[in-house]
Amino acid sequence: MKAADIKKITVLGGSGLIGSGWATFFLWKGFDVNIYDISDALLQTARERISASLSYLLAKNIITKESMQKALSKSFYTTDIGEGLRGVQFVQECAPEKYEPKQALVAAMDQYGLNEAIFASSTSGLLITEIAKNSQYPERCIGAHPYNPPHLIPLVEITKGEKTSEAVLQTAYEFFQAAGKEPIILQKEAPGFIANRLQIALYREAVDLVLRGVCTVEDVDKALCFGPGLRYALMGQNLIFQLGGGPFGLKGVMMHIGPSAEMWMNDMAAWKKWPAGCIDVLQEGVDKEMANRSAEEGKTNEEISRWRDDKLLSLLKLINKI
Repeated sequence: MKAADIKKITVLGGSGLIGSGWATFFLWKGFDVNIYDISDALLQTARERISASLSYLLAKNIITKESMQKALSKSFYTTDIGEGLRGVQFVQECAPEKYEPKQALVAAMDQYGLNEAIFASSTSGLLITEIAKNSQYPERCIGAHPYNPPHLIPLVEITKGEKTSEAVLQTAYEFFQAAGKEPIILQKEAPGFIANRLQIALYREAVDLVLRGVCTVEDVDKALCFGPGLRYALMGQNLIFQLGGGPFGLKGVMMHIGPSAEMWMNDMAAWKKWPAGCIDVLQEGVDKEMANRSAEEGKTNEEISRWRDDKLLSLLKLINKI
C-alpha cells in the first residue's frame, strides 16, 4: 500500500485529548474518519472536543465554515470495534499508556481490519515490539507519537518494532509528510523515543534546581521560555551551537564551552527516581506561577491552553507550518 491509498482512518480512543486531536487533524485534512470509544458518553465527549477544535480553527480563519461542515460530515462515531475497523487503511490507536489495552486493540485489528492496513500507536514511549508481539501481522505495526495538541504540533515520532516492515515505515512517513506533519523515524527502539527523552532530561535538571533552592518553579520556566525556548521554536540544539560558533561552527562552541560544560555536568542531576516529595513542591510552585500570570495570559488550565494555542498558531504561521 502507498501513502496515496490511505483515504479512510480509524482513531481508537477518540475521546481523549490525543485521540480527539488526531481525529480533528485527520478530518481537517479531508480524510474519512471513524472515531471509536467504549461508551456513548465517551463518544459524546469526542464529538464535543472535535467540534470545539474545528470551531477554534474556524474562528482563527484557518478553515472556512464550509470546510468545517465538510470535515464534520466525514466523521463516524461508533462503540462497535468491528464496525470501526472495517475497511480502513490506517488506524491511529490512542488507548491508555499500558501494554494490555494496546495489545487488545492490535488483536481487534487482526480480527476486523484489512491485512494491509497500518496500525499506528500514539504511545509516548512503549516499545512497538511488545505492543505487536501477539499480532498475526506485526510487520504493519508502528508507533506514531504526536505532541499535544496533535492537530497543531507538527512533530510525529515514528517508531518500528523488530518485525515492522520497512515498506510500512516508509508509507507511514510519506503519509504524515503529505498531510503536513514533520515525521521523524527512530532507527532503533528506545523507551521514551527522542523528544520525550530530551524533555525529561531537561525537566530532571529543572526539578533539581528547584529542590536545591537555586530558583523557583516560575523562574526555571522563565529561564527556559525566554532563553533557549525561543530558539528551540526555530531550530534544534545542534544548529544553535553551529550558529553560536561563528566561522568555527559547532566545533567552535564545543571548544569554547566544552571544559566549563564538563564542570557543570559534574554538578548536574543524575538521579534515576523522582525525589520524595518533589511532586508537591512542584505543584505548589506551578500554582503560584499560574496565579502570577496576567489575565490576558490566563490563570486556569483552560485559559492557558487557549492562550497557548493562539501563540502556537502565530508561531506555526511564522515558520510556514500551517
